[in-house]
Amino acid sequence: MSAGLERFVAAAPQPQRAGLKLLIALGRRPRGLRLLRHAGPAEQLATGLVAMGRYEETVHALALGWDADAVATRGRLLRREEGRP
Repeated sequence: MSAGLERFVAAAPQPQRAGLKLLIALGRRPRGLRLLRHAGPAEQLATGLVAMGRYEETVHALALGWDADAVATRGRLLRREEGRP
């Protein structure tokens, strides 16, 4: 699990934390996804969580169209232009 996704799961209350860990584990496995297809919203949540974890991996993030460094650079530039700290 990526560090950001791990922090996200750790911030959840215990019953939800266990459920999130289970969904992530199932969402990473083909057989787990086939099992989750029988519970539509659970499959959607699992695939969303797995994708969220991939956004922190630079290779995957860039393939998904997300460049965190570019976003941070643009934010700093806008703050300077607006005279904000």
